Amino acid sequence: MDVSFLGGPGPQRGVGVVAPFDFALDRELWRWTPDDVSLHVTRTPYVPVEVSLDLARVISEHETLRDAVSTLTEVTPEVVAYACTSGSFVGGVMGEHAMCEAMSRAGSVPAVTTSGALLEALVELDVRRLALVTPYTVSVTRALEEYVAQAGVTVTGRAYMSLTRQIWKVTYREVVDMARRAAVRGRLGAADALFLSCTNLPTYDVIPQLEAELRIPVISANQVTMWAALRRLGTWAVGPYQALIDTSARSGTGTGVGAGTGSALPAAGPVVPTGSVLPEGQEPPDVRGVHGVSDAQGVPGAQGVSGVPDEKQQEGWT
Repeated sequence: MDVSFLGGPGPQRGVGVVAPFDFALDRELWRWTPDDVSLHVTRTPYVPVEVSLDLARVISEHETLRDAVSTLTEVTPEVVAYACTSGSFVGGVMGEHAMCEAMSRAGSVPAVTTSGALLEALVELDVRRLALVTPYTVSVTRALEEYVAQAGVTVTGRAYMSLTRQIWKVTYREVVDMARRAAVRGRLGAADALFLSCTNLPTYDVIPQLEAELRIPVISANQVTMWAALRRLGTWAVGPYQALIDTSARSGTGTGVGAGTGSALPAAGPVVPTGSVLPEGQEPPDVRGVHGVSDAQGVPGAQGVSGVPDEKQQEGWT
C-alpha cells in the first residue's frame, strides 16, 4: 500500500525528562502529554541506596543533573524537567532554584523540577493550606512539609507509608485510602488542596475521583511536573476532570480555589506562593501508614502496605 501521500509524521516538540534510576511510571507521564509533544526520558545513574533523604541528595547533585541533561541535547528538547519530588525539595526552595539553573545552563533551555512545579501549581490554585500524602518515611515526609512551609503554605494533615523501595507498586486503593485520611479536617482547618507526592506513585486515574469526593483540587507529582513543563511550551497538559489542568473542573472543587484562579498559561519561571507559615513547634494532624494507628483526633491510620518490614511501617513522628 502506497502511503507516500500522507507526507510523514507531523512536527513534534520535545520535553526532556530526567528521572531517578528507579523511576517506573514512564507511561503515566505520557498520559498527560498531548499528541504533538514527545517525551525524551533519561535516568540518573544507579546508586545502592533506598528511598531516603540520602538518596534524594545523591541523585540531585548538580553534576548528576548536568550529565543527565547533556544526554538529551542531541534530540533538542525545548524544556527539561527533573521528575523527582524528594530530589528537588531536599535542598529547600533555594536548592530547587539552583537545580533549575544548573539544568538550564547544561541544556540551554528552560528547566523545571517537580517540587518547583508544585509551588507553581499552588499559586495557580490559590492554595494556602495543603494536605499531604506520601509513600516516604517520616524524615522525607517532614522535609517535604518544611519545603512547602518555606513557601508560606501550611500543612493541615499528612499520611505517609514509610516505603523505601518499589513505590510504583502501591495500588490506587491504597492511594485513595491515604488521601481520605490526610484530608480530614483538623485543628488547623480544612485543606485548600491535596498533594500526592512522589513521581513513582501512580495517581492519574484517582485524581478525578478524589476531587469529586473531597471537593478540593487534588494534584500529584507527575501531574504538576508535566503541567509546568508543557506550559513553558505554551501548550496544555491532557487531564480531563482534573482541576489543575481542566479549568472547567475547578467550579466543583469547593471554596479552597479562588474564583478565576488565574490564567491557564501564566508566565514561566519559579513562583513562590505567600500565606501563613506553621508557628514554631506546631504540627498538623498526623495520619501514619501503620497498622491501624490513629492520630490525636481518632482518625484511623491506613493499613500497612504488604511486603514492607514492620520496622519501616512503624516509624512515627519524633
